[in-house]
Amino acid sequence: MSDARITDAQRADAALIWDYHRLRHRLRPCSAAIGLGSHDLGVATFAAELYRAGLFPVLVFSGANSPTTAERFPRGEAVHYAEHAMTLGVPRSAIIIEPCAKNTGDNITLSRQALEQAGVGTSSVLLISKPYMERRAYATCRRLWPEVDPVCASEPLSFDDYVKSIGDERLVIDMIVGDLQRVIEYPRLGFAIAQHIPGPVTTAYHRLAEAGFDSRLLKRRPPLS
Repeated sequence: MSDARITDAQRADAALIWDYHRLRHRLRPCSAAIGLGSHDLGVATFAAELYRAGLFPVLVFSGANSPTTAERFPRGEAVHYAEHAMTLGVPRSAIIIEPCAKNTGDNITLSRQALEQAGVGTSSVLLISKPYMERRAYATCRRLWPEVDPVCASEPLSFDDYVKSIGDERLVIDMIVGDLQRVIEYPRLGFAIAQHIPGPVTTAYHRLAEAGFDSRLLKRRPPLS
């Protein structure tokens, strides 16, 4: 499958799912922000931009490593994000490093604990993630931290521009398909709130999964933890 050409129809299906993942929240000042760790350093870049815009006083970078980030960020996602943000003008005093999170639930739960331990009162939180992870981040936060008002943000990139920034179109499509599977499956596992998924988005998801864009799909039911 890796050598197969991506068709225009498949690209259109991927762009449809991409648009569904993007929540397009209106950005506003929040008590704190969380930069969710991943392979994408653009999260830290955009977090620094939003900090300089005055949208929050304190920023948690959360993330350990996954198989896809261990080589890229050998000291952990949160550490590398923090170092990058500091080169872009975010003072170390405004950053909390949460180096243990291994999944999105951990990102929310451990960042909440880190903010509480730092004495930061949090009534609202700006969740900064990869563009196609906005919806899952929101649903996870609403489930695990219902007391806080979440606002989601990501680099304002189109699907085509994001593919260019990553340099691997098939990988990007695999990832957005995998994230949609989690949006579908995680509510019944207690990981996230349920969200409406329009019929065309569901149809596009099934077409892409059946066509072999499946490297990021859950192969088995994840453990409750």
